[in-house]
Amino acid sequence: MAASSSGNSTLLKKCYTLIRIKRVCSVSQCNASIRTVSTSGSACQTQPKIQSKSSPQLRGVVGLEIHAQIHASSKLFSSARVGFSSPPNSSVSFLDASLPGTLPVLNRRCVEAAVITGLALNCTINRKSLFDRKHYFYADMPPSEWHPTTSSAPYCCSYSSVVTPAEPNPNSQAGYQITQQRLPIAVNGSLTYSYLGGKKRNQVLSRCVRIKQIQLEQDSGKSLHDDQRSQTLIDLNRAGVGLMELVMEADMSCGDEAAAAVRELQLILQTLGTCQGNMSEGQLRVDANVSVHRPGEPLGVRTEVKNINSARYVARAIDYEIQRQMEVLENGGTIVNETRAFDSKSGTTIPMRDKEGLQDYRFMPEPNLPPLFVYEGVASVPPGADATQVVKIDSLKAELPELPGARRARLVEQYKILPEHSFILVSEDGLVEYFECVVQNTKVEPRKVIGWVMQELLGNLNQQSLKVTQRQQWSSGLFSLLNVAEGTGKVQVFQEMWKAPEKAVEQLVKELDLGLVSDKEKLLKICRRVVDTHPEQVQVIRAGNKKVLNKLMGAVQKETKGRADPVQVRAILEEMTS
Repeated sequence: MAASSSGNSTLLKKCYTLIRIKRVCSVSQCNASIRTVSTSGSACQTQPKIQSKSSPQLRGVVGLEIHAQIHASSKLFSSARVGFSSPPNSSVSFLDASLPGTLPVLNRRCVEAAVITGLALNCTINRKSLFDRKHYFYADMPPSEWHPTTSSAPYCCSYSSVVTPAEPNPNSQAGYQITQQRLPIAVNGSLTYSYLGGKKRNQVLSRCVRIKQIQLEQDSGKSLHDDQRSQTLIDLNRAGVGLMELVMEADMSCGDEAAAAVRELQLILQTLGTCQGNMSEGQLRVDANVSVHRPGEPLGVRTEVKNINSARYVARAIDYEIQRQMEVLENGGTIVNETRAFDSKSGTTIPMRDKEGLQDYRFMPEPNLPPLFVYEGVASVPPGADATQVVKIDSLKAELPELPGARRARLVEQYKILPEHSFILVSEDGLVEYFECVVQNTKVEPRKVIGWVMQELLGNLNQQSLKVTQRQQWSSGLFSLLNVAEGTGKVQVFQEMWKAPEKAVEQLVKELDLGLVSDKEKLLKICRRVVDTHPEQVQVIRAGNKKVLNKLMGAVQKETKGRADPVQVRAILEEMTS
C-alpha cells in the first residue's frame, strides 16, 4: 500500500510548522539583491511602443508557457487537501515533504482535467504518456530523492498500481519536480482568440496560436522571505498541487495578442471547470518567451519573463521587453538568454538569472510512476480492468460545455447584438444567463435589453464591486421593469429597485407615480393644450401632411415625461386636427 496519504499530522506539524533555511549570502548581499527588485512609485508606468523608428523592420516574437492549477480537492500525487489560505504547512502529506518510504499515487481527477482541457483546445490526446523527473534545486522544493526497490505495473487510471516502499539514496542532494517532458498527455492543439483592435478599439480581430503540448506536473512550495532576520520560511502547502503546463508556440507578435490569448484560455478553463483561473491567487501563472528579429531572418535570442500574474501585466511586460531588446540591438549590443521578472510599478523587466540549459535539468524517467494510459471508450478498456476507474475520452468529450468562442458567435447570430457586447457578456460570470433570462421573459428586443444590461446593471455592479452572480435574482426584476414601466421613468425605477430589491416593480411605479397615463380625460386636456399652442403644425396637418402629427405626439410625451399611452394620444390628436 502506498504511503502517500497525509499520515500522522502531528508529526508533520512538529517537523514542518516552520522550516527555516538560512540564506547563503550575507546581510549586505541580501539587502543589495532586494534593492535590485525594489520599485519606485514615481517611475514611469506608461506602456512602451513596439515600433522602433530607426529600425522599423524589427518585429516581436512571443510564445507563452502557462501554468494552470488544476481545480481538484487533493494534490497530484497525494491525498493532502488543496486550499489557498490554509495555515502554513497545514496541508502537507509525507510525500509532499519528501519523507523516506513514500511513493506517489496519481490523482484521477487531475488526469481527467488535462484530457478535458486538451479536447477543448483541439489537442491530440496521447493514449500513453510518461512521467519524468526534472532536477533543479530551490529552497521551497523538497530536496531528497528516493528510489524504488521494485517496479510496479503500468497505470490505467488513478488507483490501479500497487506500489512498494522505497529506500533512500543518502548521497542525493538535488531536488526534482515530476513532470512530463518526453511524452505529455496532450499535444498539437490550437487556441483561437479574439480581441478588440483598430483605432477606436471596436474592431474584432481574430488570431490563432498553436499549442505544442499540455503536460501534468507538480507545483513547488512557497518561500516567505524575512529580510530583517536574513532567513526564508518555507510553506509546503502548495508543494505537489497538480498543474497543467500549456506550452504555446511563438505565434504572437505583441502584448495585446498574448494578453488576449491568456484571457481566452482563462475563460475556457473556467467554463470547463478544470481551473478556477484566479490569477491573483496564483492559479494561472504566465511565463512569456520574447525575442525580436527581422522577417525572413532566424529568430533572435529570447528572454523569459517569469510568473506574470495578470493579463494586463502580460501585455505591459511583453511590450516593454520587445522595446528593450530593439533598443539593445540598435545600440550595437547583444541580447542575453536570461530569465527576467516584471516590475508592475515601474513597468519594466528586471534580470533574475541566466537561463538554464536543457542539460542542467538532467531529465530522467520517473522510476516510481509507470506509464499512464487513457482509453477511447469502454470497448477499448483491456479485460480485467475496472471500467469505472479508467479515464475514457469519449465520455469526457460528450460532457464538454459550450465554449466561449462558440457562445459569442451564437449570441451575435441569435440576438443580433454587436460583437463587442458578446465579449462583455461572456467575460462576466453569469452575465449570459442573466441576459438570456431577461430576453426570454420580455417582449423588448434583445438590442434594447443589452443596453440596460451594459449601462444600468453593470454600472451599478461596478460601483459596489459586486458580481452578477450576487444579484442573479435581479433578472426577474429587470424583465418586470421592461414589461411594466414606460418612458424615461424606467431608469428611476431601476435605481429604486437597486436600493429596495424587496419591492415589486409595480409597487415602485405606483409610489413614484411613473405608471402609464391612460386616463382619457387627463389625456384630452393635455392634447388640447398641445393643439392650442401649435397652430402652425395643426394647419399643416389639416392641409394633408399627416406626418407632422408625430411632432404633436412628441410634445404630449414631453409633458407626460414619456408616460402617455401612444395609441390613445394618436387617436385623440387625429380627431382634434381633422
